[in-house]
Amino acid sequence: MDSAEYEAKIASRFEAFDQDGSGSIDREDFSGAAAALLAEFGTAARSDKGQALYSGAEAFWQGMAGIADVDGDQRVSRQEFVTGAVKRLRDSPERFAEIARPFLHAAIAVADEDGGGVTPAAVERALRVLGVDRAAAERVARELDADGDGRIREADILTGFAGYYVTPEP
Repeated sequence: MDSAEYEAKIASRFEAFDQDGSGSIDREDFSGAAAALLAEFGTAARSDKGQALYSGAEAFWQGMAGIADVDGDQRVSRQEFVTGAVKRLRDSPERFAEIARPFLHAAIAVADEDGGGVTPAAVERALRVLGVDRAAAERVARELDADGDGRIREADILTGFAGYYVTPEP
């Protein structure tokens, strides 16, 4: 994939973060995603899991802003996102996973309804709430359960998440 194709891929990922469709990514997009996940799984915002998710969303936002908010206006434009992702993350998808880890860890805890680990069905629900279309959410949830045991490991989710956003493959 050449640089132009890669930048086009990353630009398309921008839409997933721009939860409110405002044309920029900001703190409210992250807290809105947390609120939507809590509502989907019937978890109270003031619970330990709810607070952890909001804290994770804030940490994710701070990491994203630190990487991509070049002008310091507390919003990440599409161009800042593309530039930030291309310049800072293309060669280090692990960095992206690290800034996403607190949010994803907390989201997994919310989605783990029975304490036995997150299921593909729960991952699918979470992805749908975050704006992923049904077919893609089903496919991703199925693929993340690589060993077919009906539970998805956090490491697999982090790797998949980072790969989706920053690796050059389509």
